[in-house]
Amino acid sequence: MDHKELLMYGVGDCAPYRDDLSSSFRHVSEMFQGSDLTFGQLEAVLSLEGVLSTCTRMPCSSKPELAKVMKRAGFDVISFSSNHALDYGRDAFCETCQHIRDAGLYLTGVGENEKNARTFPVLDIEGTKIAVLGYNSILPQGFWAQEARPGCNPARGITAYVPVEHDQPDTPCRMYSFPHPDDLNRMIEDINLAKSLADVVVMSIHWGIHFKEAVIGDYQKYYAHFAIDNGVDLVLGHHAHILKPIEVYKGKVIFYSLGNFAMEEVTDMVRDQASIKQDMKTSKNHTEMTAISDAFKVTKRSFPMDSYMTMVAKWTIKDKKINKVSYLPAYLPEDGAPYVCQPEDPMFEQINNYMNKITGLEKMDVSIYKVRGEEVVLVEE
Repeated sequence: MDHKELLMYGVGDCAPYRDDLSSSFRHVSEMFQGSDLTFGQLEAVLSLEGVLSTCTRMPCSSKPELAKVMKRAGFDVISFSSNHALDYGRDAFCETCQHIRDAGLYLTGVGENEKNARTFPVLDIEGTKIAVLGYNSILPQGFWAQEARPGCNPARGITAYVPVEHDQPDTPCRMYSFPHPDDLNRMIEDINLAKSLADVVVMSIHWGIHFKEAVIGDYQKYYAHFAIDNGVDLVLGHHAHILKPIEVYKGKVIFYSLGNFAMEEVTDMVRDQASIKQDMKTSKNHTEMTAISDAFKVTKRSFPMDSYMTMVAKWTIKDKKINKVSYLPAYLPEDGAPYVCQPEDPMFEQINNYMNKITGLEKMDVSIYKVRGEEVVLVEE
């Protein structure tokens, strides 16, 4: 039996915070509304309550009505699994989860306890079942869910620092990272369950080295390959606030970072008093973050200029399996409303050149990028 070809999109971090929230999606809502499924990463707490967590480094919040705005803009599945999920404590976290559900959106990667955090949506679309798993590797202390504690579904990374010259004290170290074994065990249980319930399994994961051009952590490759080896069909990565290389592994696509999507400038994502916003510009947390990349030194905005290049992941499903994956180059201008770039837009070529550059820097395969009209095809049956 032939099935209708299904069209799906996925985007990275969203945290609009403005008077007219819907204006953030005005260039893409018609496209998203026309899809069979659109996924997005919610980076902001949707609550006006709560107390700022002592564990958070750069708080991020928006208005409770953003959930309904995203639903009207065409989103279907939301991951709230991020390093900002508990910025304002457990009550604000649980309130955000409820706003997402009340808006008619499917929620993944978080929950009021470990069991709920591991629960994932399975959407039946025209007879094809799609599971969307959600994980988070960027976890301040206490942000991962436990039996009686709300939080994120963890995919923790462990870092080892090994001296380059083992016999020389106080000399530079080489970094290695690898997955937490307990989280790997839980992940394979989740994937096995998803495979038993769905035809297509998509994995969303908040991970990576933020603002560092091109670099992908060892643990990321391990998790991504492990997930695909065990049955995941597509990996959607986010958090890094810049685009990262894309990999095709055993015919499956790994978006290591979809970049920012609908984001305000850094100091506009805080609901607190102006004095707190001013403190952010000179705080230890902010200066530590900006030291990661030299791009902060030359930017005219609060993020490095690379952070405003973005993309929309696009995939189609035919006969209950993914038959094509591509991306649409997109740009986040100063008004905070992302748009998909047409081939005649100079940003179209700039973004594609950037993807080729960073993929080459990571010694990954640049031949996967095939420009066809307004999209860049990665795999196609």
